Amino acid sequence: MFTMMESARLEALHLAQDPVTGLKAIIAIHNTRLGPALGGCRYLAYPDTDSAVRDAIRLAQGMSYKAALAGLEQGGGKAVIIRPAHVDNRGALFEAFGRMIETLKGGYITAVDSGTSSADMDCIAQFTQHVTSTTTAGDPSPHTAMGVFAGIRATALARLGSDDLQGLRVAIQGLGNVGYALAEQLAASGVELYVSDLDPGRVQLAAEELGAHPVSSEDLLGTPCDILAPCGLGGVLNSHTVGELHCAAVAGAANNQLASNEIADELESRGILYAPDYVINSGGLIYVALKHREQSLAAITAHLSKIGLRLTEIYGHAQADKRSPARVADALAERLLYGS
Repeated sequence: MFTMMESARLEALHLAQDPVTGLKAIIAIHNTRLGPALGGCRYLAYPDTDSAVRDAIRLAQGMSYKAALAGLEQGGGKAVIIRPAHVDNRGALFEAFGRMIETLKGGYITAVDSGTSSADMDCIAQFTQHVTSTTTAGDPSPHTAMGVFAGIRATALARLGSDDLQGLRVAIQGLGNVGYALAEQLAASGVELYVSDLDPGRVQLAAEELGAHPVSSEDLLGTPCDILAPCGLGGVLNSHTVGELHCAAVAGAANNQLASNEIADELESRGILYAPDYVINSGGLIYVALKHREQSLAAITAHLSKIGLRLTEIYGHAQADKRSPARVADALAERLLYGS
């Protein structure tokens, strides 16, 4: 476990369980140089505890990089609650998690993530103030989608020569809260959409409401398009799937899209421009961080508008240095986090 922590340069790892509610939780705090750690709480089934710990560590590191390049006074953290096969009282389980967060005395602030909701955050908020994305604070998903939309425009400009999206073909993998909101914005801009989701109802809705072309989940990555937008879970781009791509750029909302750093180099060698995921999808983090600090919606929107500018900066460095934007983004983030 310490080897994993050292490899990721993780500051702290907290584990807690509550036999009464079935809570088994992991909080990974990656870096707090810029401020207290902030990151969502996942509530998912895992094959074993080691898998859950690795996921928390990997995601916490991504949150540090995301906060740094978003210009936020926040560190990076992530929580994982291992979803039991059966839970008697979900509310009580998240209340127990709230008590765990409170013991960290503000060192970690939690938010919604895969498998959790604002209602879960409301339960946590009964026992700690170090939580956002509550019903009162609001859902960050629309703001994530706004940032990704701005990032797609910046990516189109860098790779295709124009940020006018009219007539472009965009393939969206995953139509959850963020993916569907993104699809709505793209459709309004005249984009031809190709979509897939594990829920056929979401695909049908996109076809009926947005005129999207349904594609099977197995075929979506190989669909010829201008921009591929992964908006589901991570690890979708690996040594096998990269060879299937028929797109000019990859720009989507999913976290940890690359199975490894080497995949970024494969995309670069194929001439496929990659928008570093933790840069383009930082809109949700910007929203929850500034909302937690009681910033106005105008201030939050102004901060969101910088996502496209940051990507343009990264693309410029990448072109000048002839290396992947992912490598450039990592170097910029590490300079902010470690001064190196």
